[in-house]
Amino acid sequence: MMTVHNDTVEHAAQTPELEQPYAELGLKTDEYEKIKRILGRRPTDAELTVYSVMWSEHCSYKSSKVHLRYFGETMTEEMASKILAGIGENAGVVDIGDGDAVTFRVESHNHPSFVEPYQGAATGVGGIVRDIMAMGARPIAVMDQLRFGPADAPDTKRVLPGVVHGVGGYGNSLGLPNIGGETVFDEAYAGNPLVNALCVGTLKVEDLKLAFASGTGNKVVLFGSRTGLDGIGGVSVLGSATFEEGEERKLPAVQVGDPFAEKVLIECCLELYKAGVVVGIQDLGGGGLACATSELAAAGDGGMTVNLDNVPLRAANMSAAEILASESQERMCAVVTPENVDRFMEICAKWEVGAAVIGEVTDEKDRYLVYHKGELVLDAPPSSIDEGPVYDRPYARPEWLDGVQAKADVDTSEDLEATWLKMVASPALCSRDFITQQYDRYVRGNTVQAQYSDAGVLRINEETSRGVAISADASGRYSYLDPNMGVRLALAEAYRNVVVTGAKPVAVTNCLNFGSPENPDVMWQFREAVHGLADGAAELEIPVSGGNVSFYNQTGETPILPTPVVGVLGVIEDVNAAIPHRLPKGEGEQALLVLGDTKAEFGGSVWQDISGQGLSGLPPQVDLANEERLGELLHANKDILAAHDLSEGGLSQAVFEMLLGSGKGAKLDLSAVHEDAFTALFSESASRVLVAVDPSLVDATIERANATGVPAHVLGTTTDDGQITFGEHSVAVAALADAWANTLPALFGNATAPNAAL
Repeated sequence: MMTVHNDTVEHAAQTPELEQPYAELGLKTDEYEKIKRILGRRPTDAELTVYSVMWSEHCSYKSSKVHLRYFGETMTEEMASKILAGIGENAGVVDIGDGDAVTFRVESHNHPSFVEPYQGAATGVGGIVRDIMAMGARPIAVMDQLRFGPADAPDTKRVLPGVVHGVGGYGNSLGLPNIGGETVFDEAYAGNPLVNALCVGTLKVEDLKLAFASGTGNKVVLFGSRTGLDGIGGVSVLGSATFEEGEERKLPAVQVGDPFAEKVLIECCLELYKAGVVVGIQDLGGGGLACATSELAAAGDGGMTVNLDNVPLRAANMSAAEILASESQERMCAVVTPENVDRFMEICAKWEVGAAVIGEVTDEKDRYLVYHKGELVLDAPPSSIDEGPVYDRPYARPEWLDGVQAKADVDTSEDLEATWLKMVASPALCSRDFITQQYDRYVRGNTVQAQYSDAGVLRINEETSRGVAISADASGRYSYLDPNMGVRLALAEAYRNVVVTGAKPVAVTNCLNFGSPENPDVMWQFREAVHGLADGAAELEIPVSGGNVSFYNQTGETPILPTPVVGVLGVIEDVNAAIPHRLPKGEGEQALLVLGDTKAEFGGSVWQDISGQGLSGLPPQVDLANEERLGELLHANKDILAAHDLSEGGLSQAVFEMLLGSGKGAKLDLSAVHEDAFTALFSESASRVLVAVDPSLVDATIERANATGVPAHVLGTTTDDGQITFGEHSVAVAALADAWANTLPALFGNATAPNAAL
């Protein structure tokens, strides 16, 4: 950081010629010149640091804002009325009925997790949990979206264990169940893994809190852990630049988390909310105190004065710039009326949470003043800090895309049993038990579905049994081939994962992971994804309640696959009636049906990946109206014994996962699904669900499906012999289970495969 500790506003005005390291802080020359025009002088060290942090890609969305506006343009009044808080807030909030509300959001912590996998992932979980806390909610569950390089790559063996331990170590220590997610392996993420963390929380509608500083004379209180030197430059150095060789050495920019401090902070916040002593609240995450205070001021109706001398520190001789930019974890910033300060401090003391009044809301509209050692070190309009520049960067459809989309040949003459075994054992489809068994899935006692489930299901209201289902999905392979269709497929899969539980989707969140915005190819991919998601949500008539953008995910000049993660939240009136994803043990013969049509669609598929053909062709084509019809059918049908969406791996994976642990086999007629058995098994056509019903209800199920406009095909029946037979072919469920279970333990050194599912 900066080396001058006494660079005051007065000193800056007197030394206009002083050279400043703006480029090292991530600012462009024209941005630095704009800052000088705003201030009417050169910035102080503290001002330069704050602008560099707040104008970073991570905080300002400067390259994405122009496209993100499309979400607002496509959201109808009816859609907007479904959410209590939306885009621009710390997290989206949805009213689910009877005074209950749910908040959820997903955010990235990609680059820190490459540099220091454990702390990068752990503090990613901590940060998203505080976003939920800042809405006035109690965090109740987490999920994760993880992407690594090839499973057998040396650096994956460095990064994956640390990330998994970080996610589990922080979430488990907080007492939050991890109810689902994805782990994907692909060469594209070898130098730039993705660690996206999702959190869901619950609150009463009247307890909603927002981030703003209003009311002249109200106090600004910093509470939680002390401020240190960790995490300085996190969002401006790590989150807003491409990676080069050796970037894993940037350890000082990685935050250090303490989940036990955060657990106490959660309880402290909830008591503060209950006591009614909080006017506005903001968590301290990316950008630290600079971000929290300037955003609070910008969202309020006045100005703000901050005194850094009052900030509790855990490092000696910290400069103003370092205090402002530190991303030390487990901290929150609240706006409190003067008469409530004592009560606020009492509650913090009860929980042994440090707290200090560090500032005050003033009547000097749009003026943000920061003092250090008794001198003014920052004097700027908070709106200029918070809004940042807006770039309409060049974008163009990549010249290489036509060649990539050229239809790939599909050899359907492969041995079906051997291909099925190879598919389930592949890193794309194999068991994630090695990872997920390190997470606590059932702590707090309200987890209804988690392990192997298409969506996590949580009980929200213990009296009414109302609950929610949440799923988050993405396919970088599909989005590489067609980013607009790729994000629609992610939306469709998340939507479908929610509806197969019997829940009704009500809101969408997202985390858009892309390469450098300075690359026109990448910006075109990003714009297409934004439009695909916004248009898709409008077609489904569910609002996008918020999201996150992560750019510069690339190593050198090579970007990751465009990876827009889409989360969908659904409401289920009675979680006791949630549709399971697996056949229950001990049941008699059941009929298996495929809802939806199957086409020969292999572009971007798992089969294409493991066959070594290369990424090519078009991804499956999805009509979201078909997803709506599926949702309507599943939401109304109480006779379905089990339901599983068809996505990665197609029907073969869905059949295997539905039978897993049931002790059952199945006799299948693949010709009922498609005339070609290979296509029937491995195609990844969208808008399809595998369901199990009592044989006596097959005709009624088909009749309901036809009335809803959903094609229904009788696939076969379950058997008691543990074999899956189709035509002249047969494969044992146990053989598939062994192949499925052993891959990751063998790669990552576990002595035995966790085979508890059998």
